[in-house]
Amino acid sequence: MKYQGSCHCKKVTFEVEAPDHLEVDDCNCSICVKTGFLHLIVPLTKFTLLSGHHNLSNYTFNTGVAQHTFCKTCGIKAFYTPRSNPDGMDVNIRCFDPLPSNMTVTPFDGVNWEKNADDLAHKSVADD
Repeated sequence: MKYQGSCHCKKVTFEVEAPDHLEVDDCNCSICVKTGFLHLIVPLTKFTLLSGHHNLSNYTFNTGVAQHTFCKTCGIKAFYTPRSNPDGMDVNIRCFDPLPSNMTVTPFDGVNWEKNADDLAHKSVADD
């Protein structure tokens, strides 16, 4: 199934190919709690940036591996390159238009990221 999404001002738009039933992670780390990010990690081949490439900026911290991408106009982080899956894309399903209703939300202990990151490694593997 293909899902469309955007930042708040809609200058950045994207499309994601994912199953009808989504399995998303609700992380409790400091940045995810503050941004309200609900994670859907997909292989990079399943993500397409449709518009707004020049309207994106990045924020990094700690190891600098994760590239937290946000819209320069409205500040929304609709997707980013995650540290756990640098070969994939992590999309905030709260930025889907419309918000999907067919999903399972699983808590993820990002506060203890080093102990739990391996639980996410399989999510960016393409199942083509």
